[in-house]
Formats: sequence, structure tokens, C-alpha cells
Amino acid sequence: EIWNMMNNKYSEFLPSVQNREDLVAEVERLSVDIDLLRAAIENEVQQDLKVAVTEFTELKQQLERDSVVLSVLKKLQEFDTAMKECSAALLEEKYTAAARRLEEARSSLRNVESHGGFELRIPRALRKELTVQEQNAIYQLGKEWQKLVVWKLPKGSSSLEAVVLSELHLHTVPPPGEDTAVPPVAAVLQALAVLGELHYKLKDFGQLLMEYILKPLISYPSLEPVTEEQPDVFILRFRSQELALDESSPMKVFDKIKLIFEVLHKYLLNVPLEEPGKGGKDSRVTLAELLGELLWEELSNCLIHSCLVHSVPNSSSQLEQYKEVIESTKEFEKALKEMQFLKQDKTALLQYACNVNFHFANKKCQDLIKAARKLMTSEIHNTVKITPDSSTALPELPSPASGDHPKTHRPCSLLDSGTVNLGSESSLSQSTLSLPACRISCSVQQLMELAYNTMEEAKTSTKFCCLQLCSCVQDIFYVFCEVVPKYHRENLQKLPQLAAIHYNNCMYIAHHLLTLGHQFRCLALSDCGGAFVDAVPDFKKLGMECFGAQIQMQKRGVLDRLWTARNFSNMDDDENYRAANKSIKQVLHQLKGLGTVWQDVLPVHVYCKAMGTLLNTALAEIVTRITALEDISAEGADRLYSLCKVMVDEGPQVFTPLLEEDKNKRYQEEVPVFVQKWVTFKELMIILRANLQEIVDRWADGKGPLAEQFSAAEVKSLIRALFQNTERRAAALAKIK
Repeated sequence: EIWNMMNNKYSEFLPSVQNREDLVAEVERLSVDIDLLRAAIENEVQQDLKVAVTEFTELKQQLERDSVVLSVLKKLQEFDTAMKECSAALLEEKYTAAARRLEEARSSLRNVESHGGFELRIPRALRKELTVQEQNAIYQLGKEWQKLVVWKLPKGSSSLEAVVLSELHLHTVPPPGEDTAVPPVAAVLQALAVLGELHYKLKDFGQLLMEYILKPLISYPSLEPVTEEQPDVFILRFRSQELALDESSPMKVFDKIKLIFEVLHKYLLNVPLEEPGKGGKDSRVTLAELLGELLWEELSNCLIHSCLVHSVPNSSSQLEQYKEVIESTKEFEKALKEMQFLKQDKTALLQYACNVNFHFANKKCQDLIKAARKLMTSEIHNTVKITPDSSTALPELPSPASGDHPKTHRPCSLLDSGTVNLGSESSLSQSTLSLPACRISCSVQQLMELAYNTMEEAKTSTKFCCLQLCSCVQDIFYVFCEVVPKYHRENLQKLPQLAAIHYNNCMYIAHHLLTLGHQFRCLALSDCGGAFVDAVPDFKKLGMECFGAQIQMQKRGVLDRLWTARNFSNMDDDENYRAANKSIKQVLHQLKGLGTVWQDVLPVHVYCKAMGTLLNTALAEIVTRITALEDISAEGADRLYSLCKVMVDEGPQVFTPLLEEDKNKRYQEEVPVFVQKWVTFKELMIILRANLQEIVDRWADGKGPLAEQFSAAEVKSLIRALFQNTERRAAALAKIK
């Protein structure tokens, strides 16, 4: 059984083995065939394939070259066709078609020139031919433009006389009965647009239009446009009307300008054009739009600066009337937009007109500063007398319980009189809060009137104008501090009277600034009153510095004159005495001169203080010189006494603050009040005439009148100089301690 099983298994397995051996033999044969085929491909087919690829590449390159050549030839043919059609169109005066053919020729030539690798000479020749034809077309179009738009201008500038002789002729009126679907003007303009020349033509036309039509109509109110339409031409000329106002109203100017654009729109500007390089409806623009882009900025600036700026009101009461100008400006811009001259987003004129409050405030402030500066640079010596009886320039003030709204229904005047009512049962006299009697410059009084009137106007103005006007008044006073000292510097230094008037001017302004802000507190400006009060110290300092510098200069003059007195030494020498006497006379002459030029100018207390300061300088210098002497003879003492007596007798006479002589005696008697060294000087005179005992008695152990004016060392020095060295002198010196 086992053997049978093995035979059976072997019988089944043997065919499978045989089949597998047959397959192996078949695979070996196929492998040999593959090797033979691979060898054949490598040796024969690949070589043929390389040859085929090379041939294909060469054929492809050849095809590309042939395609380029064919394309170039086609473009050359198109160029030639376009050039021929352009020439034919020009002969037939079909300018739009001619221009389009030129554009096509230019495009074809650019295509030819864009192909590299061809060394063709023909493009250069074609470029030259195209340029010649293009210039020929532009020349013909230029002649046509000159036929359509004819300017007849006189030689010279665009003055009124020249403008009146100027004329603009538009030969764009279509003949009656002729088809106007495409008028000649449209063909010419479209051709110029296609060739890129329209911009230059419009620019030249716009410059002439501005110079000889638009600007003159704005600048010369007497100029009126005159239109005339004939069968084949429209004529625009001008005439000048006599008795015209210097400045024309914006409404009239707008009407004139609108008339010009209406006739231009009718006969020239209402031409739709296609912009080169664009397609569709969006590419169509009118000539008015193109001209507007060129002119509007310049035209609007001219209208603003030569017309609207002059119409800005000069007072706040005229602001209400300005609404007519705003409405007229709005209508003017609307008309220009309807004619497509102006784009919808352009509103420069209307914005300027609507901003009238700003322009009014600026104009008002400029006028105020200009007027104030003119007053500041006017002559200082033209004066007006200010007395306690003069106006205090205070409007009626409210009672403390009535709030912050004073009842001022009339302009403030510097000529009002009466008492200042404070709303209580009692009232202050008119002299209260008033400046002492003095003289101020008329220009400064007018300057304060200007300030008060401006503040009054601010009360009835808009909030913005009110702020600007109040700030302008503050600026006026700041400008005063800068301009007046510099502009009048030389005169203020040289002329004592002008220095005194300037001092009064500054005190006068400071006096008003103290209450100016309070008087107008109804303006509800938080910093207005404070700003005016803050300026008070500046004005007082300005006045005192100027007058103080003048006093110092006069002091130097006094000391220079006393320098020639030769220290008051050796007065027994006639020459020395004459020199000292001359110097005393010169000092008195100087003081009398100052007293005269300051008379009725300075306030009395300032006058007396100034003259007292100068006289005190002279007396102090004389006292110092005499007390410094080491030897004084008896004759010298007498002569020194006589010199001092001249000062004592004539010194008070320089105090003449008032014009009435009898009223000056009071101040001459009060000289010791204003001259600090007056008593000291008189004590010195007593010493010059006294004996030793009298000197000792006046010293009175350091308690007498002499001790109040001189120190012990000074008295001893005088005793040694006046008296010889004796026992009596030694005894007297011993008592001076």
C-alpha cells in the first residue's frame, strides 16, 4: 500500500516537473531574444531616433523663423496699407480716419521692431516715413485748428486797453442745412486727441483764454463781454464801460465768466472725444472736461484772490448780506458742472465763500494790525492833553448783583464824561481810576479807541470772530512793545520830550489794560481779561526803562558839566572860579531846558521826581567835591558860598511842571521833598560861612542838624580845610565825634 501510494504521488508529480522544465527552457529562449532585440535597438533604432529628433528640432526652428518672417511681412503689409489709407484720408480731409490709420501703422511698426534677431534696415526707413506722415498730419490739423479758433490780439501786455482790442473768432458754426452729425470741429479735435496733440493745443488755448478773457474780466470791473453770431463764425469781443466801480461784485464777475463758458460750450467745448488707449463708453470725454482740468486751479485761485477776497465784509453787520455771495457762488459752480467744465467733487469757490467767518476775522485782524502799526509808526510828538476831567473810557459797568452782562448798548467812546456808576448808592468821582494830567500821543489815544471799538464789535460777532478779534487786540499791544521802542529808538534816546511822552503813552495803555478785560467780560473769554492784565507790567516796564534811560543820560550830562568845575578847588584863583561858575550855569541851563520840554507833558508828581533826581545829582556831586577839598581859603569859601547860593536861588526855579506860573510856586517851595540832598547842601553853605563855635553848636554832640546831614569825618575834613591849625581848631575837632 505504501508503495502504491508513492507510485501514485510520483505519477502526479512528474508532469508538473516536466512542465516547469519546459517553461524554464522557454524563458531562456525569450531572454536570448530580448538580448538580441536590445542589441538591435541600441545599435540601429536609437541612432535613427537621434537623427529624427535632430531633424524635428531643425524643422521646428525653421517653422518658427518662417512664422516670424510671415508675421513681420504681415505687419509690414498692414503698415503699408495703413500708410496708404492715411494719405488717402488726409487728401479727403477725413482727419479722424487718418489719425487712426497712423496709430495702426505705429502699432504695426512697433510690432516689427519688437522682433529681435533680424538685422533689417527697413524698420528705420519705415520709422522715418511714419514720422514724416505723422508730422504732415499734425501740420494739417494745426492749420485746421487755426482756421477754427482765431485769436486777434494786439501787441503788448494784457492791459485794459489791450483787452478791449482783443477778439476771439470761432469758425465752428455749422452752415445751415448741413448734416452736423460729425461736424468738422469734432473730426479735427478727435484726430488731435488720437495723435496726442490735443493737450498742447488746449494748453495754449487755455493760456490765451486766461490771459486775455478770464483774468481781465475778473480784474477790470468796467470790462463787459460782447457776443456776435454770424452765419459762419462766432465772435467774442469786449467793451469798457465808463464810471464803473473799482471793485466788481462776485455776482457780476460770475455772470461774466458763466457767459464766456456758455458760448464756448455751445460753439467749441461740447465735443465728445474718445481718449486713446481706452474703449467703451467710459473712454468718452468732452473738450470742456479736458479744458477744465487745465484751467480750474488757476481760475479758482484768481477768482478767490482777485474777487471773493475783496467781497469779504469789513464789519460783522455786513455778514448777513454775504449770503447772497454764497448763493451766487453755489449757482456758478453748479452751472460749470452742468457744462462738464468742473468735476462734481470740485468746490473750492463755495468752500471759500462759506468760510466767510474765518476770512472776515482774518481780514479784520489784518486791517486792525495794519492800522495799529501805522499809528505806532506815526509821530510821537503830536499830543493830546489827558486830565482827570477827561473821559475814563469806561462803559457803564453793571452792579455786582446783576450778573456778568453789562448794559452797554452803544459803542464805547473816549469822549464821554460823567461819573462811573458802580450800581450802589454812592458813586466815585470822575477822577477815581483816572490818569493824572499829562500829555500822550494822539496816535496812542487813537490806538486805544481802535482797541475799544474792536472789543465792542466782538460783542456782536460770532464766537469764532469774537475769539479772533479779542486775540487781535492782544496782539496789537504785543506789537506795540516790539515796534515802538525799535522804530523810534533814536528819537527816544536823543529827545527828552519824546521819552517823556513815550513814558506817558505806556502808562496810559497800562492804565486801560487793567480794566479792559473786565469791561468786556460779557464776551465769556476765560483768558481775555487775564491776558490784558498780564501785559500791564510789560507796559510799565517799557515806559520806565525808556524814561529811566533818559534820566541816566541827563545825569551823565550834569556830571560832565560839573567835571569842568576843576573840583571846585582854589576858588581864589579867578580862572578856576570862572570855570566853576560856568559849569554851575550850564547845569542850571540844562535843568531849565528839561523843565521846559517836560512842562505840561509829564504828570506833576513824575515831573517833580525827575527834576528832583537831576537837581539832587548836581547838589550831591558839588557836596562831594567840596567836602573832598583839603584846603579852602577865606576868599575861596566866600566864592564857594556864592556858587552854592546860585544853585539854591535858581535851582527851585527849574520846577515848572505847569503852564500857569503862579501854580508852580507850590512845587518850588516843596523842593526839599523832591531833592534828597537839599538840606545837606544848605548845611554845607552854613559851614562855609560859619565860625568854629557855630559849627560845634550845629553839631551839638552829634544831635544837631549838621550831624543829620554829615558824618563826623566829613565835618572834621571841612574844619581842617577851612581853618588854620590852632588850639581852637583842635578843641573844635575834639568835640566832633
